[in-house]
Amino acid sequence: MSVEVVLPGALADLAGGARHLDLRPDGGTLAAVLDALAATHPVLGRRIRDEAGAVRRFVNVYVDGEDVRWQGGLAAAVPDGAVVHVLPSVAGG
Repeated sequence: MSVEVVLPGALADLAGGARHLDLRPDGGTLAAVLDALAATHPVLGRRIRDEAGAVRRFVNVYVDGEDVRWQGGLAAAVPDGAVVHVLPSVAGG
């Protein structure tokens, strides 16, 4: 199974500058994808998930354009060949 993870510039710095990461997770869920991501880029993994393993409140994750909050969260299905976008929320004034 192969999945592409797309990162914005702010998070790409935590992945050695890479904006597109090809991962081979051990399962077909968002949790498996984030586990594989954290295994190769631990600092990035901690920025995306909290100490309990949940996706942080200020991070939005999309699988093939669908917001995972409405697709089962960490249990959301991630099919082979999917594109996963990880986007931090933007705030300011």
